[in-house]
Amino acid sequence: MAIQWFPGHMHVARKQVAETMAKVDVVIEIVDARLPWSSSNPMIEHMRLARQRPALKILNKSDLADPRLSAVWLDWFKSQPGVDAMLLGEENKAAGVAKLSTLCSKLAPHRTGEVKPLRALILGIPNVGKSTLMNHLARRRIANVADTPGVTKSQQRIELQNGMILYDTPGLMWPKVHDENSGYRLAMAGSIGTNAYDQIDVAWFAIETLRERYPQALLDRFGLKEYVGETEDVFAAIAKRRGAVLSGGRIDEQKAAEMILTEFRSGALGRITLETPDDITEPPDESALEETQDDAAESGS
Repeated sequence: MAIQWFPGHMHVARKQVAETMAKVDVVIEIVDARLPWSSSNPMIEHMRLARQRPALKILNKSDLADPRLSAVWLDWFKSQPGVDAMLLGEENKAAGVAKLSTLCSKLAPHRTGEVKPLRALILGIPNVGKSTLMNHLARRRIANVADTPGVTKSQQRIELQNGMILYDTPGLMWPKVHDENSGYRLAMAGSIGTNAYDQIDVAWFAIETLRERYPQALLDRFGLKEYVGETEDVFAAIAKRRGAVLSGGRIDEQKAAEMILTEFRSGALGRITLETPDDITEPPDESALEETQDDAAESGS
């Protein structure tokens, strides 16, 4: 499933990011710890490397992710040139916020004090938890928080109490997710608008993924004794167990799909990570991103 979801404000945001990146010292990218690669924006990476800026990758929502795989991903990101990484979850938000400034200072040791304050650009795809983190960093409510992507629509400049300057931007997707599995994972996590994908199709992908990687979690949560039949049969069994049934015994597919996706996103299925570094595929090159970007802008996406 090739995802295309690029609202008009993101086209503006991309231009703002390119301009702001020229005047910052560090790029902070927040990714979803449950899908660290799929939620990493290749457009951000291209711009960052072009400006030769170091990066701090924050694996957010780590309290919802598999801790064993989070450690693997943390090591993988740290092995990349000019990159440091940290885990962040609701249970360690305060400690994580304090650690963030220290790690950024290590990446840009030449920027210190009031004369040369550290300047950082904080980025991430929609619904990855960026607004919540910004509010914690500023120690006040400066960003709207919601469970749907695309809430923040303009760039903000925030000076923290420690003197660090943060530039906050809207959640930024890239124009087209070429890797099919990444598209499904992003849809599972709720990082793209529901108008860009079929929820039933994504729920089937969720069942297939969980059946392969976390089989017991799916059985336990939905009260199934064992896997019988194909994905369609498991989907129907879950729907019946939860009462997603229409008159005549027909499955309410939409209700069942929404329920399965909601259970995953809330963490009700347990701590789950959808990918490992072995699942990484070649990202689109810069020319492909630029070409699709222009097409999206012209079409008014």
